[in-house]
Amino acid sequence: MITSSSSLRRSERSRRATLEAALALCTEKGYGRVTIEAIAARAGVSKKTIYRWWPSKSAVILEAFTEALVDATPFVDTGDIAADLRTHVSGAVNLLATAPFGPAYAGILSEVHHDDELAETVRTQLIEPRFAQAVDRLRRAQEQGQIPPDANLPLAVEMLYGPVYYRHVLRKPVQDEATIAALVAHVLCSLRASATGAGRMREPITG
Repeated sequence: MITSSSSLRRSERSRRATLEAALALCTEKGYGRVTIEAIAARAGVSKKTIYRWWPSKSAVILEAFTEALVDATPFVDTGDIAADLRTHVSGAVNLLATAPFGPAYAGILSEVHHDDELAETVRTQLIEPRFAQAVDRLRRAQEQGQIPPDANLPLAVEMLYGPVYYRHVLRKPVQDEATIAALVAHVLCSLRASATGAGRMREPITG
């Protein structure tokens, strides 16, 4: 079946309207009070249209959040891994501190504990792709000699993101720029120290 360009444009307008409506309602009502019916009414689309593209309101809001997160946290490469990580983490912190994105993501996380399909979607469409991109950015820095060749890059990504989402989930005060800089410096220092320590352990013991 051939789909006309006008149909594609209409579909994209409906998709954008649905995502924007979902986020607007999160701001006005809070995540828990948002319904598919309300999203459809705000977006000017039918419930059938929404369910054709998404299985639940959580899936709608997740897609809207993911798009915003990707835009806010690019994996830039200026040649300075510390500066680039500070920029990246600051983007995530600022997005999570901004309504409706922070409350929307907190709502999604509350749902994954009893919605296996949503949990799988969060993992495959948000967590794993972003994790892989973060590892790739660290690997480029590794190839440039900014990170030791035997550093554990996946662990470094967990160390970098863990404090950000820990604070978000527990509703602790967000990190300021100085705290973000300290976090990035600590992670990079840990990578270098770990690699150095591992090198020492491999050295033969002489006496």
